Amino acid sequence: MSSINSAIAAYANTARAATPQPEAIAPTASPFSRGPQSFGELVQSGAEAAFNTGLAAEAVSRQAVNGKAELAEVVTAVANAEVTLQTVVSIRDRVVGAYQDIMRMPI
Repeated sequence: MSSINSAIAAYANTARAATPQPEAIAPTASPFSRGPQSFGELVQSGAEAAFNTGLAAEAVSRQAVNGKAELAEVVTAVANAEVTLQTVVSIRDRVVGAYQDIMRMPI
């Protein structure tokens, strides 16, 4: 699990380095709630939202271990994290496919 978090952190750091002045995004903000933004900002905010969903699931799981959370809360948080991960993987696969299509185009 820590390798996934490390990979997400590395992608987030790279996105921050590529953006001259990134804006702070509230954890509850939707990536689409702000006005027009660049593609890089859209990807960054989506990645941060996905990362925050995973962190929320981990936090609820820790609370359950300590006896401070209901089982239904844990199941809901983990299901949300799973759906978010499936979405991220699907988007990644589409981006890789698009890149491969571009690379096959004749010059």
